[in-house]
Amino acid sequence: MTAFQKNTLRILRWLFGAVFVFSGFVKAIDPLGGSYKFQDYFAAMGLESLSAFALVLSVLLSAVEMVIGLNLITGIRLKETSWVALLFMLFMTGLTAWIYKANPVHDCGCFGDALVISNKATFYKNIVLLAMIIGILMLRKHHTTTLRPLSEWILVAFSFFSVMTLSHFNYHYLPMVDFRPYKIGANIPEGMKIPEDKPRDEYTTTFIYEKNGVKKEFTLNNYPANDSTWKFVDQKTVLVKEGYKPPIHDFSIQSTTNGEITDIVLGNKGYSFLLVAYDLNKAATDRFDRINAIADYAKKNNYPFYCLTGSAGSDVDDFIKKTGLKAEVCNADPIMLKTTIRSNPGLILLHNGTVVNHWPNSWLPSFDKPLNSDPKNEMPSIPSWLLIVAVAIAYSAAFIVLRQILIKRFQK
Repeated sequence: MTAFQKNTLRILRWLFGAVFVFSGFVKAIDPLGGSYKFQDYFAAMGLESLSAFALVLSVLLSAVEMVIGLNLITGIRLKETSWVALLFMLFMTGLTAWIYKANPVHDCGCFGDALVISNKATFYKNIVLLAMIIGILMLRKHHTTTLRPLSEWILVAFSFFSVMTLSHFNYHYLPMVDFRPYKIGANIPEGMKIPEDKPRDEYTTTFIYEKNGVKKEFTLNNYPANDSTWKFVDQKTVLVKEGYKPPIHDFSIQSTTNGEITDIVLGNKGYSFLLVAYDLNKAATDRFDRINAIADYAKKNNYPFYCLTGSAGSDVDDFIKKTGLKAEVCNADPIMLKTTIRSNPGLILLHNGTVVNHWPNSWLPSFDKPLNSDPKNEMPSIPSWLLIVAVAIAYSAAFIVLRQILIKRFQK
């Protein structure tokens, strides 16, 4: 065994493992986001019937990626993990090659909302990872372990259980780290702006005129504006170059009585509540006593309270009868609503267009006094980075303790 080969293997294991741990972690903390991406893929492939399994597949994918990454970093079951990783990368490289060529989805979702990269970059990233795992397989004989096989499999099971627990928690209580443009502290109007130095969409317009039964296309530069012998037939406007797209580009609220009220909602200088339910037919209804109590509280303190949904017509009427909803129901794009909060329904607190706080249906707040005049005092006191550190420390400590117990129990 040479030191060079041993160190090369270690570097490849750590780099490959770190990528997989990051990829799995950002999926594990947003299982619903992953399920929406699976649904996009199934729709593009004409496999909508598989959408019912999207959430399960999302959770399993995050668990597989994180366990592969953790195993490679710690050197647990290296042979089996390397072969599984190779098969995984062969499949993913083929899939991303198709995505790169056909472009069925704009974002592959390989790093969730934490890091959005192009389909082209994703394909080349997978080529590099494929080469790395082949290198790990070739050098794996230079790896040694002090654990018996049973001990290693117990540690693999522990990692898998840990990731599943993480996904379960974030599914019920919202992502512990929010990478979306509607995260707490984000100002929605600012997120909708296009900076002056960013390129705009570029279009070309073609005019179709007819003369003596013959149709001809013209541009803005040569169309027969002063020739009455040509009769205008039609015009076509085509996007030729896509410009900068702001993080928030589809936020719009339609009221059945007042029409477009987006500016009214975002321009409110005080607090306002948004109850978000992208699909009323799929929305949980077990906590509407609490939701209606919050609506009464909002009315008492002059805080606007809106329900935003992608549903309409009789679905809205039936939902109001079923829940006794005490809020004006407004219409919005369901895809946008899925992005604003990972709960159906979920509650968002705004102040002058800024997201102050949000809650899932399973963890709704109680209010007994007016909100603080300073919105910062209504924001969560624990920063996201501290939660990540706490999870990492808890897992690492438990892993180390379990490993030491297994070494003593099954010492070679």
